[in-house]
Amino acid sequence: MDALSDWLDRIGVQHPRGVRRGLGRVRAVAQRLGVLLPAPSNIVVAGTNGKGSTTAFVEALLRAAGRSVGTTTSPHLHRFNERIRVNGREADDATIVAAFEGIEACRQDADLSYFEYAILAALKVIAEAGVDHAVLEVGLGGRLDAVNVVDADIAVITSIGLDHQDYLGATRELIGAEKAGILRSGVPVVYGEPEPPDSVMARVEALDAPLYLAGRDFGHSGRSLWFRDGGERCSVALPASAVDPVNAATAVQVAQLAGCPVDQDV
Repeated sequence: MDALSDWLDRIGVQHPRGVRRGLGRVRAVAQRLGVLLPAPSNIVVAGTNGKGSTTAFVEALLRAAGRSVGTTTSPHLHRFNERIRVNGREADDATIVAAFEGIEACRQDADLSYFEYAILAALKVIAEAGVDHAVLEVGLGGRLDAVNVVDADIAVITSIGLDHQDYLGATRELIGAEKAGILRSGVPVVYGEPEPPDSVMARVEALDAPLYLAGRDFGHSGRSLWFRDGGERCSVALPASAVDPVNAATAVQVAQLAGCPVDQDV
């Protein structure tokens, strides 16, 4: 068995980090791997800012409620293993290598980027762990990101600003349309700002997707977070560890939608 470092070197050289257009290749490999639905509940998190901390908050809330959780984030700071967690623990080298070997066995002639390899490996590790929830952070945009081969049960957009304009578009409306690509018909959308771009609202309406909007359906006031549980407004104390109350409030609303009661001990 090759070492993880050998695999990463090989993928980096043979399959560089450039963006590939279209998800057909990745979806086909994911289908052969059996990872299109890595968990019974799949939460996809996109956004210009705040998606990493929101992903971490959601993961923590679900685990605090006794649920098992697989998570993928990017980029890593020190080592590749940081990108894949199961119940808060990084995947070890052998597990990731086995996932890469599985991808190679199913890849056929598909030309995959470094990031697409990373996401497929994460989906395989999470699927094989048999967790209750997968929390999947989008790498870039949404519509054409490899994470988007998974149909979200809850779609989260933390914020939309001007980022990666050469790829996503020059305006907030165009970027919003790309990030709204993670939305699915009838699936709840949690949006972490009070005023979504028209492009996002149009997508929400076209898909008849229930929208949970910051400032209207959830938010924060002082050291408290509030959210909607059905038609009832509920409040919890802001966790001392929460750096950004907006992202924390977004995560609380997501956890509530995922069926995890959020109480005063959050």
